[in-house]
This record gives sequence, structure tokens and C-alpha cells, in this order.
Amino acid sequence: MRRQSAVAGQFYSGGAAELRRDLAELIPVTADKRRVTGIIAPHAGFIYSGAGAGRLYSGIEIPAAVLIIGPNHRGIGAAAALHPAGEWLTPLGPVPVDARLNALLQQHVPFVQSDSVAHQHEHSLEVQLPFIQLLRPDVAIAAICLGQGDYPAVRRIGEGIAAAIREFGSEVLIVASSDMTHYESADAARRKDELALARVLALDPEGLLDVCRNERITMCGAVPSAVMLVAARELGAGSAELVAYATSGDVSGDRRQVVGYAAVTVR
Repeated sequence: MRRQSAVAGQFYSGGAAELRRDLAELIPVTADKRRVTGIIAPHAGFIYSGAGAGRLYSGIEIPAAVLIIGPNHRGIGAAAALHPAGEWLTPLGPVPVDARLNALLQQHVPFVQSDSVAHQHEHSLEVQLPFIQLLRPDVAIAAICLGQGDYPAVRRIGEGIAAAIREFGSEVLIVASSDMTHYESADAARRKDELALARVLALDPEGLLDVCRNERITMCGAVPSAVMLVAARELGAGSAELVAYATSGDVSGDRRQVVGYAAVTVR
């Protein structure tokens, strides 16, 4: 199955040459690249969150296999939707789905269903691809789109992902796609986002879900991020680092209603 670009020309440039130029500006040249187990990467339009995403991706080694986990903004399709085998298209060309990794995820991850409907118009996974493609042209991916879920379900999904990666036998980068607080003042967003990020940096997935619920933090990828934290811990990760934080107000100048963007590595 071929997944067409849904937001090329909207969230990022629709032409290959222009997109390459944009990425060259967004991704700093970094000699010191770290091996990490997972990351949290923002997924807004590149004009808003691209600099943070570029800084994040520039500082890590991207292996030949990447699992991208994102939220289901539209609420359509399966609640835990694994994109079927095939390829994803961006202006930079096709990215193959790793059929073996997909099969292992279907075998080990509870609740997951092979489903393309949830992915058809979802931007949160797609916007990660140009960064990954440019820095690792031979990459293959798996992609899971997740709806809402409680911590027991999140834990089981994360543990299943870790089991699939262990059996896969090669390094897999787990990308959790998420923006932070939505449409509050810059000061309020930063205060709330600091609470959520404190739980992320403590590698506390249950605490992340709890603080988002209790403090009404509109982190759209809280579930994917918690799943990534569970899987990363299962795979031996012991630390996390905040690489970048910004808000849309830093670009627009409007600090009355912003969206927060964080970039985090877990290793």
C-alpha cells in the first residue's frame, strides 16, 4: 500500500528542491551524534516547530529502522492503527515500511490492528519523515497511530513494542510525535509544559498521563510519548534530556495563544 503525502505544501514545502533547502536551514551540522532509544519530536508546520525538530534530529544517530508513534487527531480508524506494508511518499521520495518489523509489532503489541484509514490524513507521523529521510536515506519505517488510552493499556503497548524490537534484533529508533500545550498564553503554556516535561525527564510514563489529566495539559501526543517511555525503559534506557523548547509565539510574536513544542531524547 502506498501512503500519499497528506500535508506536503501545507506543513512543509511541497517541492523536493525547496524542501531540501528548508531542511538544510533547519538541521544544524553536528559532528557529535548520540545513540538514543527514543525521542519526542514536535509535529507542527516547519515554520513553527522545524527548528526544534531539526536540532533534535541533527544530534542523534538514526538507525536503518524507525518506529514512529503519533496521536490520532481526527479520531478515525482503529484505536491502535499500524500502517500496512508498502511505502510512504514525501516530496523527497518513497520510504518503505519494514515488513518484518511490522509483522513483529502485530505479533507482540496488544490492541494493534493493521489499518490505513487512521493514517490517511494524519499529519503527526508524516512531518517526521523529511527529517529522517534526509539524514538517513536508506531508512525503513513502521508507523502506529494511537487514540486515547489509560495507563494499563499504554504499558501493555509499550512492553509489546519493546518485545518486538528485541526480537527484531537490530536497532530501532522510537519516535513519539507530540506537540505540547495548545492555545494558552505563553506563560501558562510554559508552566504546564514544565510539569509534563518533568515527568518525561524522570522517565515516568504513568506520571505523564496523570499530570496531563490532572492539570489539563493539552499535550496531544501524551499517549504516544508514554508508550515510547515504557518501551525505552524496557529496552534499558535510563536518562532523558530536553534538547529544545519553544512556542509558536516565538515565531508569530503573538504570546496570547500559543502552542508549545518540545524536543527530548531518551537513552
